[in-house]
Amino acid sequence: MVDRPLRRRTLLTAAALGATLSACTGDEQEELGGSGKVGGLISIITPSPANIFYKTESDAAVEEAQRLGYTAQADSHDDDASIQSTLFDTAIAAGAAAIICDNAGADVTIGAVQKAVDAGVPVFLIDREINEREIATAQIVANNSQGAGLVAESFVEAMGAEGRYVELLGREVDTSAQVRTNAFHSIIDQYEGLTMVAQDTANWDQQEAFTKTQTLLQAHPDITGIVAGNDTMAVGAVAAVDAAGRTGEIVVVGFDGSPDAVDAIQAGKMQATGMQPAVLISEMAVQQADQFIRTGETGVPEKQSVDCLLIDPSNADRYTLFEVE
Repeated sequence: MVDRPLRRRTLLTAAALGATLSACTGDEQEELGGSGKVGGLISIITPSPANIFYKTESDAAVEEAQRLGYTAQADSHDDDASIQSTLFDTAIAAGAAAIICDNAGADVTIGAVQKAVDAGVPVFLIDREINEREIATAQIVANNSQGAGLVAESFVEAMGAEGRYVELLGREVDTSAQVRTNAFHSIIDQYEGLTMVAQDTANWDQQEAFTKTQTLLQAHPDITGIVAGNDTMAVGAVAAVDAAGRTGEIVVVGFDGSPDAVDAIQAGKMQATGMQPAVLISEMAVQQADQFIRTGETGVPEKQSVDCLLIDPSNADRYTLFEVE
C-alpha cells in the first residue's frame, strides 16, 4: 500500500498536474480565508452513507480533518436539495471554517454554495461538480472520462468486439452520469460489431438496476453485455443476470471501485470497474481547506481532476477500500 504520510505530501502536486484551469480570484480568497489559524469546524456533507463510496469519502474527510486539528461534522443530504440547503444553513450558523460537499445536483447546489461563500464560508466540492465556476474554492473530481474509457476498453475486449448490449444510466442531474456514458460510447461506438439495443436509467440504485435488468433481459434475450454507469447498478445487474441463470454469458462492467463490485469480479460475475480514488480526493479537499484557512489560497486551480484505476481480474486481489496495494 502507498505510504499515507508520503502520499499526503505529494497530493497537491499531483492535483496541480492533473488540474484544469480556473480558480477563485485573489479578492475572494482574502475575504474567505487567510486567518493563519488552524482549528474550528469543518462540515462534511455527502449523499447517503448507505452507499459505501459516500461513506468512505465522508470517513476519510473526517479522519483527515481531525488529523489536521479540526472538529468534523458529517451529515447526509440523501440527494435531496432541500436537505442539502438546510445542512449548509446549519454549517454557516455553526461558524464552520469550511464545507466539504459531494453535492446533490449540478444546478440545485449553486445557490447553496453561493450562500455559504457570501457568509464567509469557503466550499470545497468533491466527486461531483456544479455548473458554475469561481464560486466554490475547489472542485475536485475523479477523471470520469479517463476511467470510463478504461472500463469501455475492457468491455470491448471481453466482448470480443461484437455482440448486443444494454446500458444502465445514472441520475440525470449528476454531471458525472453524462460524462461516463459519453466516454463509454467514445470507445465502444468505434466497433461496428457492438450494438446497443437499449438504454435506461436506474438512478444509481441497486434495486432499480436489478428490476430494470430483469425487464431488459426479457425484452432482449440475445444480449451478451451490460454497461452500468456505477457499481451499485452493476451489482444489481449482476444479481439479475445470476437470477436468470446467465452468469458467465453476459459481460457486466461498472464504475466506482466498490467492494461489492470487486467481489463480483473475483467471483467471475463481473468483468471490470473503474475505481475512483475516494479516499485520496477527500483528503485533498480537507488539505486544501486547511491551506486556504491558514493562508487565503490553495495554491492549485479550482477545477482538479484525479485519474481513476481499472480494476479487473488481473489486480482485484490487491484491492483495499477504494485503494490498490
